[in-house]
Amino acid sequence: MAVYAIGDVQGCDEELGQLLERLRFNADRDRLWFVGDLVNRGPRSLQVLRRVRALRENAIVVLGNHDLHLLAVARSSGRRLKDGDTLDDVLSAPDRETLLDWLEALPLFHHDEELGVAMVHAGLVPQWDVAKALTLAAEVEAALRDDAASLYEHMYGDKPDRWSESLAGYERLRFIVNCMTRLRFCTPDGRVNLQIKGAPREAKSPYTPWFAVPGRASASVPVVCGHWSTLGVHLEDNVRAIDAGCVWGGALCALRLDESDEPVTVGCRTHQKPGGD
Repeated sequence: MAVYAIGDVQGCDEELGQLLERLRFNADRDRLWFVGDLVNRGPRSLQVLRRVRALRENAIVVLGNHDLHLLAVARSSGRRLKDGDTLDDVLSAPDRETLLDWLEALPLFHHDEELGVAMVHAGLVPQWDVAKALTLAAEVEAALRDDAASLYEHMYGDKPDRWSESLAGYERLRFIVNCMTRLRFCTPDGRVNLQIKGAPREAKSPYTPWFAVPGRASASVPVVCGHWSTLGVHLEDNVRAIDAGCVWGGALCALRLDESDEPVTVGCRTHQKPGGD
């Protein structure tokens, strides 16, 4: 049995199929971890959702910001499609509700104790260890089960921008969602900047890549993540960042988690111009 993590697919189903062929993936034997952002920007989001859902227990998926955007557009009154979105095929599909129900039930954070590896779409502030991240993700997952539409209505915005245990209500949930699905840069005291989207060298003091903060509480556990195409494949700092920019004409990346193998990639056509979140 092999366990592979796969970077941001973003609707690139043709490339995903090619990658699985390269891996010689066998659903009777192997498992796949997806770092989120299954949908949007690429041309075949519907096919990606159908393919990954059909894997059932052979696939572990965490939610990304584009996945949540799809859900908010589909299931709340206040969100609309944006320029560059490619979600119409999902929204008009006959199995739309089945796919959305499946997507809405996915976690924000995953930890496999046997492998000793965790997964999140974007990142964690320095104050959160793996146990804390699981607890906080569960708060958001409970809100999705109890009243998802209200969460979508209150989910957007960059404030609050600093972690505090005293955060409550939708401000607390918004901060958790922002960190786990949008974070790139933060400060050692847990202040986040969601507007810096370039390569790590573009950050200005006091902000630094979330995984490079000295003494971050999650540093003892390897964390698989995506979301950051300008970072690319980064396998240092006990982080396995594998967003190789498939939708922007880069590559779709897979990394074996149960053995120390080199990343496997397939080149991708350019489906969008760089600059999207």
